[in-house]
Amino acid sequence: MTAYGLIPDEIAATLAALDEFIAAEIAPLEAQGENARFFDHRREWARTDFDRDGVPSEGWELLVAEMRRRADAAGWLRWGLPERLGGHGASNLEMAYIREHLGAKGVGLHDDALYESSVVGNFPVVSMFDSVASPEQRAEWIEAMITGERIVGFALTEPEHGSDATHMDTRAVRDGEEWVINGVKRWNSAAHTATHDIVFARTSGEPGEHHGITAFIVPTDSPGFNVEFFWWTMNMPADAAEVTLRDVRVTASAVLGDLDAGLASIQHFVHDQRMRQAAQSLGAAQYCIDEAVDYANARLTWGRKLGLNQAVQFPLAELHTEAAMLRELLHATAETLDSSSPTHVSHLVAMCNYRANRLACEAADRAMQICGGVGYSRHLPFEHIYRRHRRYRITEGAEEIQIRKVARDLFAARRGAGPRDSPAWPRGARA
Repeated sequence: MTAYGLIPDEIAATLAALDEFIAAEIAPLEAQGENARFFDHRREWARTDFDRDGVPSEGWELLVAEMRRRADAAGWLRWGLPERLGGHGASNLEMAYIREHLGAKGVGLHDDALYESSVVGNFPVVSMFDSVASPEQRAEWIEAMITGERIVGFALTEPEHGSDATHMDTRAVRDGEEWVINGVKRWNSAAHTATHDIVFARTSGEPGEHHGITAFIVPTDSPGFNVEFFWWTMNMPADAAEVTLRDVRVTASAVLGDLDAGLASIQHFVHDQRMRQAAQSLGAAQYCIDEAVDYANARLTWGRKLGLNQAVQFPLAELHTEAAMLRELLHATAETLDSSSPTHVSHLVAMCNYRANRLACEAADRAMQICGGVGYSRHLPFEHIYRRHRRYRITEGAEEIQIRKVARDLFAARRGAGPRDSPAWPRGARA
């Protein structure tokens, strides 16, 4: 039993073993040599190579790679992957507990939302390959992506088309046995180290149609493939680039999944990804709440503890209540996702995702306010947590898109059941 409810015994044992691994292997690595600079007030500068367009520094990437190697050797990195890929096949419910647990530990090498690094890996692109790739592609790519032998970027968003990928301008035209790709991609992930890029391009159909977009595996050293610059963001380092493709040629074997069904292939991981992101944001929110309470209980102002003031207590109590309610929704949705079609719970996944991401920002902001000047400083982690989770209200489906999904389900479910049919509706308004 914890302050947040009863954890299933098997999952509680997993979390305890995970804590032991982090304490034995990851915490000492984090404290080794000069590594503290990646997590204290110097973190943003230590992680960023400003002389190379703001991309992650070599020292930071080497540290993350060593963390991943240790986690993989101990059996944790692939925990959420199927057993056939060397994983544990963890359920969505188990991953929700794990992600929240890691997020609630604060800033550290064990888990970093911005860099998508964790002792328990996420692997959305691996999941995509596992679902739609050919046997030959699976054999060539999946293990190499897990170990980091090959690094694959993801090129979906475009300058003129963000959340709406159906109006994609990038085109791929067949030329004999090859495809010729032309277009521009924005927020192209991992472009500074990617050996290959998953590029989405329209191959048939009309703008606005889901069908007709294909995913291609494109070598980043292909003639005509150019990284123009990296976008500097609210939280550095930058690993998302503006990429142009001018007459880039790939063979037919570069098609990932079915021709014209590239957008459908993304759905194979989007629900899992959004649920895990929500759990991580929930953990970060709870961390900020708990840390703010501890500070307020210890801080003396005008001869009394800061935590005795209702102006301090009430906002934190409200955030704590929302975290508790969100936790129940998250776990119920994860269980449902484990036992039914993803399409049946899309609106619930959207609820979890947008509320959790927003809650992380609200909790970090409130913690900063309660801790005053020191909370605003980089010597406490709240500003970092705010900046790294703020992006999730835009990426992985902007919160407006998530709310629209919830509203669409809500209004469809209520269609034909207007309030005038209810006995509670005022009599004079029924006419």
